[in-house]
This record gives sequence, structure tokens and C-alpha cells, in this order.
Amino acid sequence: MTTTKTALGNVRVFDGSRLSEPTTVVIDGSVIGTDATGAETLDCGGATLLPGLFDAHVHLIFPDDLTNLARHGITTALDMACWPPERVDSFRGGVPDIRSAGVPAIGPGGNHARMPGMPAEAILTEPGQAKGFVAQRVADGSDYIKVVVEEDLLDQATIDAVIAQGKAQGKLTVAHASSVDAYHRAVNAGADVVTHVPRDGVLDSATIERMVEQGTIAVPTLAMMEAVIKGARPPGQDYSYSRDSVAALHAAGIPILAGTDAFSGPAPIPNPVTHGPSLHHELALLVDAGLTPAEALQAATALPARHFDLPDRGAVRPGLRADLLLIDGDPLADISATGRIKRIWAAGTDVTPAG
Repeated sequence: MTTTKTALGNVRVFDGSRLSEPTTVVIDGSVIGTDATGAETLDCGGATLLPGLFDAHVHLIFPDDLTNLARHGITTALDMACWPPERVDSFRGGVPDIRSAGVPAIGPGGNHARMPGMPAEAILTEPGQAKGFVAQRVADGSDYIKVVVEEDLLDQATIDAVIAQGKAQGKLTVAHASSVDAYHRAVNAGADVVTHVPRDGVLDSATIERMVEQGTIAVPTLAMMEAVIKGARPPGQDYSYSRDSVAALHAAGIPILAGTDAFSGPAPIPNPVTHGPSLHHELALLVDAGLTPAEALQAATALPARHFDLPDRGAVRPGLRADLLLIDGDPLADISATGRIKRIWAAGTDVTPAG
């Protein structure tokens, strides 16, 4: 649909902590404006207006992945592993607006190394390879650098080197860690962002204190942690460890971002985490772990915008991108209201699915 000047009348706007009284928000081209003169007026009937949502951890394989994200109000998606660069580039400039890590750094012995089509250049075996790996990601156009940390794969020196090289190139660094030991090592390496939370134990206070000192950001992906536990039932693991780790991170004031690990390829679990609906489930799981509904909404809007350096979005404010989500109900009273979608705009264009 074409981009027009539209005045959204009678909307209650989420301002980051509360809902406003009914007001008017103007979509002026691709941004949020202030002057409703000449605008087409849409009476929103007291519905709630949110910033377009982020999913801060997805995997993009097919164009339908973007379609499914968009139809559920996700206007920005942060991909955490996609290759080759031509595929990543084919997903740019659409809806949702994406950023990507491109090829991740992995060790030679784990599940990631056995993923179909995983490029050989992803597999590192010693620290001296980190500089070339990161330089190639920068050349490919990766927006941030991702390293997969697991107990028996990359050694600490190689993890440290990838993180250090990423920072030297001015890139945000993201570490995958889904066990207590892997989390320790990711934090010790100084990763800017740690994605997932442990399934084999609750994070200890010393690790959390170091995260506070370093300003580390967490993307727990509780939807995937829950799906793995329910679907694979790995011995010694329990979803309560993941939930309680998020509660501890939250209590310490660690920034928590909403991400799902949504993936549309062949899944090793019978209940895959799908693009779109899983983000709304993630918000509910974050609330269950102790975040307030307002904090959960911040985790999918203002916080990923801030920490992934996308200052042009994440709030309903004049001058920002008109990435907007109109929903039925009050998500501060019932977080599941985020799934009751009435209209979606991405950079001012109405992208609400037909029907």
C-alpha cells in the first residue's frame, strides 16, 4: 500500500511506562509527525498504539520468515546467523527492517558445526583466526559479530579473540550461551550481548555482578529455552533454571531484550519456535519471570533500539520512524493484548495483512 499522511485519532499511546489518555498521532510520510493538516483521519476507537516491535533474536532463511514476522507486528528483526551474504542482502530493505550477524563463529565439535550448509569459514580452532574471521564479516556487511560459546567447542582464548577483534572493528559483539559454564565464559570474554540463558542451572551472583560492571545486555530467548526443555527433555536441564536466571538478571538491573530464536528450518524439537507468534509468547514468559508488562514492552521496543544503536525507532515520538502497532486492549493489564492486532505500519506504510 502507498505511504500517506494519516492522523490516528482516539488512540492511547504507550509512552514507555503507561498509556496516555486518548490522543492523535500523525503519520507523515515515513515518520511520526505533528501536523494533522490535510491528513486522512482514522478513528481508532480508543485502541492502544505501541511502537513497532523488535524480535532481538531470529534466524532468517526464507522470504516467508519476513512475512510471518511482519504480520505479527514485528517491524525490526535482529538476525543472529544467516548466510551467504547475498541472502542477507536480499532480506534488507523490506518489512521487517533487518540487521544481521551473518556467519557466526563456532567451534568444530558441536551441533552448529553440523548444521546443513554451515560455511567452513565459520569454524575456528585457534585465536589467530579471529582477526581474519571478523575482517571478513565486516567486509560482508555484518551489523554485529556473533560467537557461539559452548563447553566443548571454542576455547576461552579464541572466544576472547573474536570478541576483542569485533570491538576493535567497532562492532557490537553477541555471544550464544545456553549453559552456566558457557555464560561464565561469554561474560568473561566481555561480550556486549549474551543471548539465551542457562537451562542447566541458575546464573550465579558473581557472573551477574560482572555483567552489571561491564554493562552486558541479555536476550534470554525464553520461548526457545521452554521449547527445548518440553521437546527434547535433555537430562539435567529444566525450564525453571532459565526462568529463574531471567528473574535474577532482572533483579540486578541487567537490560533484558525480547528475542525468540525463531527458526523455520528443520528443527530437532517437535515444537519449533515460529516467526511472529513466538515474540508475543516471549513477552508473556518475560512477565512470568518477573518483568512488569511495561518492562516487557520496553524489551521489545525502546531497549533493543537503544542497545543495537537504532535511535530512529522504538518509541511513539515525533521525528521517529512510523513503525507502529495498533492493538485491541490494554497490554499493561494483560500482556497477551499485544497479539490482538488491528493495524500495522512500517516506516509509515500500512502493512496490515488482508483479512
